Amino acid sequence: MQKKRLILGGTFDPIHYGHLRALEEVREALGMAEATLVPAGHPPHRNSPWAPAEHRLAMTRIAAQQAPGLEVLAYEVEKSGPSYTVDTLRHLRANDPHGFLAMVIGMDAFLRFDTWKDWQEILDLTHLVVIGRPGWPMAELPEALRQVLYERRVQSLGELHQHSLGKIAFHTVTALEISATQIRSLLAGERSARFLLPEAVLDYIAEHRLYHEA
Repeated sequence: MQKKRLILGGTFDPIHYGHLRALEEVREALGMAEATLVPAGHPPHRNSPWAPAEHRLAMTRIAAQQAPGLEVLAYEVEKSGPSYTVDTLRHLRANDPHGFLAMVIGMDAFLRFDTWKDWQEILDLTHLVVIGRPGWPMAELPEALRQVLYERRVQSLGELHQHSLGKIAFHTVTALEISATQIRSLLAGERSARFLLPEAVLDYIAEHRLYHEA
């Protein structure tokens, strides 16, 4: 069965309102009823997350309960080996070869997109929705990505619905100055992180004593 799927991946260490609000704004702009969070199991591009994968998955599931239509895909946590985006997209496409699929990524990630495993294949599996503030550093874009952008960019999110995959759109979202690093630092210093992430996620962190030595 074909479905329209919008996904946002990340370590979610911990998940916070910056993640949730960005995904909500893209979901609404695309006119989609659902969106999916994909917590990474073992991200290859960065140092190991502070919290174990099972805790980050649990926190993501708790956060998803805050909004109707928000789902969690546990594939990367449950599979063995590094969490490569291309493998997740292949998995999704195996179950739905022709459905609409769009992946949200931040501008910083897009500027390094040509370093991702099989990055060109990723563009043959999904749309990219690049989020950020107004204006973006075109001068910092690698030449390979400039060419891809020339070939695949569309001017609005709505145009993505005319294709099932392979296009790139940019979308400005509310700039919430929240980071997981900031939250971990606050909690390690026994300071309040309230109003930066869902209260139920904070309760889970306290219950399991996560980040108290971050």
